[in-house]
Order: sequence, then C-alpha cells, then structure tokens
Amino acid sequence: MRKSLLFYLSLLSSIFYFTFPSNAISSCNGPCQTSDDCDGQLICINGKCNDDPNVGTNICSGGSSPSPPEGNCQPSGNLTCGDNSYPTYTCSPPESSSTDAQLTLNDFSEGGDGGAPSECDESYHAKSELVVALSTGWFAGRSKCGSMIRISGNGRSVTTKVVDECDSMHGCDSEHANQPPCKNNIVDGSDAVWEALGLDKEEGVVPVTWSMA
Repeated sequence: MRKSLLFYLSLLSSIFYFTFPSNAISSCNGPCQTSDDCDGQLICINGKCNDDPNVGTNICSGGSSPSPPEGNCQPSGNLTCGDNSYPTYTCSPPESSSTDAQLTLNDFSEGGDGGAPSECDESYHAKSELVVALSTGWFAGRSKCGSMIRISGNGRSVTTKVVDECDSMHGCDSEHANQPPCKNNIVDGSDAVWEALGLDKEEGVVPVTWSMA
C-alpha cells in the first residue's frame, strides 16, 4: 500500500524531534525556541542561537567571550518581562584589584528609577551623593553594604559608597521600578559618580574597572 505524503511528513517530524529534543542545549546557529535552549550567554534570535547584542559577546562571530563566559558565572535561569526574556544570575565575575564592569546610571532618590529605598540603609539618596549599587554576585548578600569602592574610567577615578544591590535575580515589578534584572557585571552609579568621572550620562552604559578602596 502506498503511504500518504502526510505519513512521511509525520515521520520526518519525529526524526527531527528525536535529533533535537526540547531539552537540548544548542550552540551557535543551533535550533531554539527560547534562550533556555541556547548554550552559555547565547540567546534565541529567529529560531537560532546567536550572540546577545546587549551583552556584547562575539562567540558566534569568531571571537571569544570574556573569561569563559563571565568568569564561569553562568545564568541561573530566565525572567520573562512582557515579550522579552532576560538571564538571571546569582553570581558575578571574580573580583580582582581591577575588576572589569559596566557602569550604568541610577537615580537613588525617591521616585527615581532605583525603585524602593536603598537596601543597605533603607534610605533614598540625592543625585549629588557618590553612591552605587552592585550586581547581586558582587553585593554578596549585603556584605558590601557601606563599603567604599574605587571606580576608574575615562582616565579618572572616584571613591564611592555601596548602598544598594543591582538585582540580577529579580525585576519587572514596582520594587525594581519595572526595570529588568541587572546583568551580573554592573556598577550602578549616581549622577555624581558619572560627573566625577567626566562621563556623558546620555551614554547610559560605559566600561569601567573597580576595586575595594
């Protein structure tokens, strides 16, 4: 008996499913449905795993990511906010005497984009204060609260106080001013920090280094 075209299509579909099961982890250009299907810091773009333009990895373009990915700090999961999915982290890259980071801009004042009061002192802070928040891994369960760190960038350096966590696990709610979770390599600085480093706040994100002061 001749088998129908539908039978063969069904067979091919079964073979494809067996070859690429739903829990398979794909590398560059591999099939995917969500970012959970992709290896490391890759994300799912148009059904294929590729570099995340927001993180700046260039694994699939022939380069390499910084310290196998982020110093072996792998995502712990994903948080979906509307139509976007963001990796979440409990860790940050290893600290050193000159730790690479991304400096972002935060308003720690009441009603600002920091959301709730700063975690360390349950207070808001004026834009003129030299204060920062650190990604969850670096914040290390409040152990950095009140610590002074030195941030270097743009040929300058400034000493600032750690007052808050830049939450790499949670976000997209009122407590976090509806912001997505932070990446795991963030130093979130006040206006005063950016001004002390002579940086253009319109840029929003710039590479810096930091160390304990």
